Parts: sequence; C-alpha cells; structure tokens
Amino acid sequence: MLPIRVSRVLITHKCLLSPRYNLVRYILTKSYSRQTSTSTGPNNKDTAQHQPTNPSHKPTMTDATTHPLSGLWQPTQLQKLHYGPNTVSQHLLTSLPSPTSKAFLITGTSLSTKTPLVQKIETLLGTAHAGTFTKISQHAPIAQLDEATDLVKKDKSIDTVISLGGGSPIDSSKAISYRLHQDTGTWLWHIAIPTTLSASECTMMAGYTQSDGVKTGVRAPELVPNVVLYDATYAQHTPEKLWLSTGLRALDHAVELLYHPTATEMPARWMVLQAAAQLFRGLVQYKRGDKNDDVVTQLQLSAFASLGFLGSNVKGGLGLSHALGYALGSPYGIPHGITSCLTLGHVVRLKAQQDAGAAEQIARLLPLIGEATSGDVRADAEKVGDRVLGLVRELGLETDLGHYGVARDQVPVITKRATGQEEGEVYRAVEGLVKGLFG
Repeated sequence: MLPIRVSRVLITHKCLLSPRYNLVRYILTKSYSRQTSTSTGPNNKDTAQHQPTNPSHKPTMTDATTHPLSGLWQPTQLQKLHYGPNTVSQHLLTSLPSPTSKAFLITGTSLSTKTPLVQKIETLLGTAHAGTFTKISQHAPIAQLDEATDLVKKDKSIDTVISLGGGSPIDSSKAISYRLHQDTGTWLWHIAIPTTLSASECTMMAGYTQSDGVKTGVRAPELVPNVVLYDATYAQHTPEKLWLSTGLRALDHAVELLYHPTATEMPARWMVLQAAAQLFRGLVQYKRGDKNDDVVTQLQLSAFASLGFLGSNVKGGLGLSHALGYALGSPYGIPHGITSCLTLGHVVRLKAQQDAGAAEQIARLLPLIGEATSGDVRADAEKVGDRVLGLVRELGLETDLGHYGVARDQVPVITKRATGQEEGEVYRAVEGLVKGLFG
C-alpha cells in the first residue's frame, strides 16, 4: 500500500483519514447513518425516520451532525483574501508581514519560462526579494523540495515564502515552512498566488513525493497560507486544459465536502453548494470562450469556496474520489485535476447507491444545477453523478484511464491503494468502480 507520512505519524492512503474515520466506514454507508438517515421520498415505502443507528454515541464538540443539526466550525489562520484583476500589483507589498520582510518565491518551470509573472513579482518585491526557486514540478518531488529548502535555510533574513502556481508550488511552500519550523520553531509567513483552481491554498496539508514514489505529507494548522491573492490577470496565463481540469478538482472538493460526515452545515455545506453550482456554470462559460476577468475571478472564488470553509476541526480527509486520486496521481504521473475528471462522477453514483446520508446531501445540489428534483434522494444524487460525467465530456477532458498508459492489470493495485484492503465488500465495490474508469 502507498503510505503517507503525516506529522511524524505513518498512515495509509485511506483518503488521509484518521483511525476513527477509516475508509471502510467512510466509503459506503452504514456506520455514518448514525449522523444522517435519509428519506427517499414520499413514493418510497421505506422512508427513513432520521433516527441515529447508534443511540449511545455522543458527539464531541468537534462533531457536526445533520440529525440533529448541530456542530462547531473553527476557522483557519487565513487573514486576508484579495481577489480581482491586478490584485498582486496592488496588494503584494502590503501583504508582507513587515516593512523589512524578505520573501522567497517558489514556482515551477513553465511559469518562469513561458510567462512574465515571475519577473513581475520579483520587480514588485524590489529589495524585499530574497530569491526564487523555479524547479517545482508535478506532485512536488522531494529532490526539488530539498533543494529549495536548503536555499531558504541559508538566508536567515527570509521570513516569508510566496508560492506562485498550482498545488505543487503551494504545497512545497507549506512543506518548506514546516521543515524550517522543525529546525527553528518559527513558521514562515505564506502568501499564495494561485494560478489554477486546485485550492491547495485552502488546506493545512502539504503533500510531496519521495524518491521511491511514496506520497508523503505534513499537516499542521499553521500551514494554511496567511494571505491569498487571486489575480485574474495572472490566471489568464494558465493553459485551458489545466484550468478546466483543476476546476473539476475544485468540484471534487465541493462535492466530497458536501457529504463529509463531520462537515458543518454553515459555512461549509452552504458554501460548497454555491461553489459547485458556480463551477458547473463557469467552467462551461470558460470552455465556450468567455474568459474575461470576471468569469475567471468567479471561478477562483468558487475554488476557494469549495474547500476554504472546511475549517480546522473537520475529522479525516474528504472521501473516496480523493483517495482514488492519490492512488492514481503520483504512481502513474496523472495530474490530480485529471484524476478528479476520471473518478468524481463514478464515485458520486456509487455513494448515491450505497450511502443514504451522502445521497441526502448530494441531492441538495441538483436544483442548483438546473434540474428538477424527484423526491427520491438516491435517484436525484445519481443524477448529480451523471451531470458530473456529462460536464467532464462537455469540457473535453479525460474519461478513460487507459489514455494515461495504465493497464487493466493495475486494477487490484489501485483498489488496494485506495481502500487499504485486498478483499471484502468495500474492496469489491471500489474494484468495480476502478474497472469502469477504462473506456
């Protein structure tokens, strides 16, 4: 199994779930019906009575429950979010923690060689610029992370890291801050300038890849960036396929947070419903050629809303689509935006069929994407899954795992990585889903 090392604790790729919320309980249905029992509509004779299946369970303060509706939301350390065209030129300097701050820029090769953005930021920083590292690539290989960390460690004046790009530069910047904190006890101030819709700027997790292909991560509340600058003029440099596929990643965040068993009703679920609806509209607009700054900014804000209100106290990771994404991404060199294109619609359909609580939540999205509800939440949730699959096709994105050179004999390997199992009900359900990813 592909392990992840998180804050000195080795866990497996079960969607980054804690022991309490292991994937066997999370993926399909039964133990989470204690939080969310579901009516399947007036036409179903087996309408649930919204009773917890485990009356002895007493939620802790950090639990959120649907029936009864209760919970606690704890915000992250994010202090500022600026959005709109020219945000970077207007607010970068005032986002530094002090007038004497020294900032180190982390980005990737494409942005540094194919766009003027790196030079723009370096010019804006002026004497506050302490250095730039431009070699971060997909899935943040540890060799590049080590090199960047060493450069930052050599300059004791650096108190700020600026990440420019998608998930890999943002996660790498978090990991560098984590490493420095281990050595010095001090965290770097982090300003994120995202150019994709992957929403890594919203999380307290930093993932990167070891030399042996093992996916590794560190997690701490202090890893959430202090400032996020969404600048539509910077995002206009992002290739269309990357922009759209990471938009599906944001939709993946929104849907899986929507049915996460400890997500709060407000603000988490309220915001992800809005985010998902806007992503459905905005990604199609963008694909059809409407790429003005307002459309881009709306998509950036939707990406933030898909994960930015997760809070700091939600237990475990997001869900099966993300677990499959990690099982597919680094091992086979598939971008996480593409893994979401492959998995999300199928996962939503599986959850609709086998998890009553998830179906209840997923069905809430249907009227927000222009569809009439039927009163049968399972059928409505399945329709949401169909709409996701249709959206991927409309955007011209990948629907066949075989296009990335993955052979069918890898199905058991992928299933084991995602579930941590080699047999049983959960294994068989996920195995069937993975088989369906091949065209």
